[in-house]
Amino acid sequence: MKLGIESLRDPTRVLDMWKSLSVKTFGKQLFARAIALAVPYTGSIAPLVLELEAGRAKVQMRDRWSVRNHLRCVHAVALMNLGEAVTGLAVMSLLPPGARGIVTQLSMDYVKKARGTITGDAKVEVPAGPGTHEFEVQGELRNSIGEAVARVRARWRIDVPEAAVASAGAGAAAAP
Repeated sequence: MKLGIESLRDPTRVLDMWKSLSVKTFGKQLFARAIALAVPYTGSIAPLVLELEAGRAKVQMRDRWSVRNHLRCVHAVALMNLGEAVTGLAVMSLLPPGARGIVTQLSMDYVKKARGTITGDAKVEVPAGPGTHEFEVQGELRNSIGEAVARVRARWRIDVPEAAVASAGAGAAAAP
């Protein structure tokens, strides 16, 4: 698999890129840089993807000065950014080539002050078939001792062209 700038422009190849890079030395860090190049605002929290599989993502954000607020804890918007990143990776990991996705609504319940390394986890099942689909993805953000600090709900809209479904079905039919 070629890992050039074209790979960054097609978010549906995120799972292929992860599989290729995550097994290499410093591969997770390279994947994090690719995410930061593809989505600069998400890169502002320096997310590190720990796990990515079809429909599930686990992403970590270190507690640093640049993501803190005046109360000496992780800023609410940095947590929201992590929530959007983890739900987005879970969604993108399931999209066929040619499909597109965008967040249409994002909300978060803040459970307690977030301090230390924060890890987000999200799992999703994406509606099948061509057309436009809207669905909610839920995720949870936890601190380093496993306490929930926030819960995210992201409403995603995906557009799946007929050709993407046909090519995905042809690939599946051809597989043993």
